[in-house]
Amino acid sequence: MNEKKQGGFKISYLIIFLVIVLLFCLLFVDFGNNGQQIGYRDAYQMVVNTDPDNPNANPDGTEGIAGEKATYIYFQNGTGYVIVEGSQIPTNQVPTYSDYYFYYDSSAKQMFDDLFVEIGFTNVGYAPAGVSFWDILIPILYIAFAIFVIWMIYRMIAGTNKGAFNFGKTKVKSYTMTKVKFSDIAGMDEEKAELAEIVEFLKNPKKFTDLGARIPKGVLLVGQPGTGKTLLARAVAGESKVPFISISGSDFVEMFVGVGASRVRDLFDQAKKNKPCIVFIDEIDAVGRQRGAGLGGGNDEREQTLNQLLVEMDGFEPNEGIIVLAATNRSDVLDPALMRPGRFDRQIYVHIPDVKGREGILKIHARNKPIDDSVDFSVLARITSGFTGADIENMLNEAAILAARANRPKIIMEDITEGINKVIMGPQKKSRVITEKEKKLTAYHEAGHTIIAKSLKYCEDVQEVSIIPRGSAGGYTMSRPENDDMTMSIGKANDIIAMSMGGRIAEEIIFKNITSGASSDIQHATKIARAMVYEWGMSKKLGFMALSSNGEVFIGRDYQTRNNFSEKLAGIADEEIMSILNDNYKRAKEVLTEKIDLLHEMAKLLMERETIYKEEVDMIMAGKKTEEIVKIMEKREKEQKEKEAKLREEKSRYEKIRAYETKIAEGEKLVEQGILTTEELDLIKKEFEDFKKSIEEKKEDKTEEKSESKEVVEEKPKLNEEEKVETKVKVTRKRKTQNKKDDSEDK
Repeated sequence: MNEKKQGGFKISYLIIFLVIVLLFCLLFVDFGNNGQQIGYRDAYQMVVNTDPDNPNANPDGTEGIAGEKATYIYFQNGTGYVIVEGSQIPTNQVPTYSDYYFYYDSSAKQMFDDLFVEIGFTNVGYAPAGVSFWDILIPILYIAFAIFVIWMIYRMIAGTNKGAFNFGKTKVKSYTMTKVKFSDIAGMDEEKAELAEIVEFLKNPKKFTDLGARIPKGVLLVGQPGTGKTLLARAVAGESKVPFISISGSDFVEMFVGVGASRVRDLFDQAKKNKPCIVFIDEIDAVGRQRGAGLGGGNDEREQTLNQLLVEMDGFEPNEGIIVLAATNRSDVLDPALMRPGRFDRQIYVHIPDVKGREGILKIHARNKPIDDSVDFSVLARITSGFTGADIENMLNEAAILAARANRPKIIMEDITEGINKVIMGPQKKSRVITEKEKKLTAYHEAGHTIIAKSLKYCEDVQEVSIIPRGSAGGYTMSRPENDDMTMSIGKANDIIAMSMGGRIAEEIIFKNITSGASSDIQHATKIARAMVYEWGMSKKLGFMALSSNGEVFIGRDYQTRNNFSEKLAGIADEEIMSILNDNYKRAKEVLTEKIDLLHEMAKLLMERETIYKEEVDMIMAGKKTEEIVKIMEKREKEQKEKEAKLREEKSRYEKIRAYETKIAEGEKLVEQGILTTEELDLIKKEFEDFKKSIEEKKEDKTEEKSESKEVVEEKPKLNEEEKVETKVKVTRKRKTQNKKDDSEDK
């Protein structure tokens, strides 16, 4: 769709061709600066006549050329140049021209050398003479440079898409037919259903026009960054199979006044030539902000661009067959005229995916990745709460990089959890030097968080605990919700605050001292407590009352906004925040004091292993000792390594088989061409057969080993059964003998 028109012989090509022809021709042009060619005799007479004391010293008695006397002569490359009297010779320079020249070869050399000695002629030089190649080329290069400058100015004036004077042309990113389908998108069922109607309208407009319906002129996609707004727009184009014109909102803005409006007109002109089509404007808030919201005066250029966009979308001239899709993160700052029906008829909110959506997104991005059987997508969907589609894609990419770094054939669960942590907090800093005291302090700090989280009812389940520094944190306790709760209960808010205080309380109990390591925990707890009082109406004294307004501040509109509550209410709110924090601090301290043994055991395990997961945390809470848990973890790691080694071996075997098959297929073609002999191909086939036999023999050996071990295991119970039978017989006999003795004694 974005093909340039061909045809016509451009004037720039003609100019370049003429310059090349001119350079080539000038190499063969004689500029006439070498004077008139004369013979040896005439040159000899000229030289002889330079001697005023012996004017008739010519060997043949002839006189020199009347009125001409040579004053200078020099030789170079077999050519002699004679400068006659009266010629102008540049001062302190070897002349580059002459009035006469002759060809000076070996036959004339002896004659002139003897003559120079005889008459004492001293004006003889051996230097370049005449016009050199560079004397011709340098002026030509100057001319070519001037032509090039003129040509560049011509191009700038004529204008291309990148021309300096072509400001009014829009910077369209693509005229493409995308291949993205709705099936390539997961977690946005409602959003896809809304856009499916537009696709149906583009495919079969008559179905809607017969009922008097009109196609929506614009659809605004609103959502957080990374939720897939641009991907949805591309899927609409891919499903409807129409041209997709993409441009960014910032591409309309330029330093020259009126350029933005001109680019809007050019954009819709191109869309009309390719309709039906979809125009996608990314980050439309860059050009669609509210008018009259500029500080210190409005932005006339931005407002002109917006006015032109409003007219093009719904003005006097209809734009049928053109659908405008736009994406933004800040719909609250857009101009009301842009949001009305007739321009953006629909607003589709693209939310962060829920558990089901995240699981679908994980499966889509894991299609082309070798995932181990131990990876549970449902668990990953739960622990990635709050992740967007872009976050999930980045997380799986990090996991694949980690697996490749560890030389694993497949991506395991630990790689993915580490990828999650890298996305949230950054990479681990294992190289950082940590003292034993600091390590112990971090272990008790994180153990305090974990014990509180596992003990309180509404806290989220702990997925991972580590004392390895990551980002700005010395350690971390990662907890993820079981479900995506849309609301926050007062019980959950208080439990989260108490859990945040667990690290500081553990330091206070164990070390009788506190550190600055809880600074982020204090900020997190204070933020929740403030939200409980100011936004959620969860304080006892203030009750059902909000002291703050939700939404992001738009300076152009809200810079004069003031608090709508009194200072007295602000003081009461601060007291309520302090009360919530103090109550939860006491509650968390009671829990840790009661479960001090579990705190010691978990800190010991963290000191031993540095990182533990949900299974190990549950074992600690169940009362298992560190030594027992370490053995279980080591056994699990050993099994995983054996599994990875087996997978690597299978992968290597598969690659060798594929290499042999390719080699044999190529060998057969080479035999047909006569490059390879049949005997050489048979040798390759024999090597392949031997390799397959060795694989089969290894499998048989392993099968025999398994059967032997199974027989040993089965034989042992058989022997035990025989021993049991013999023992039972002996016991029966003994009882019978004893009974007989008893009977005889009774008798």
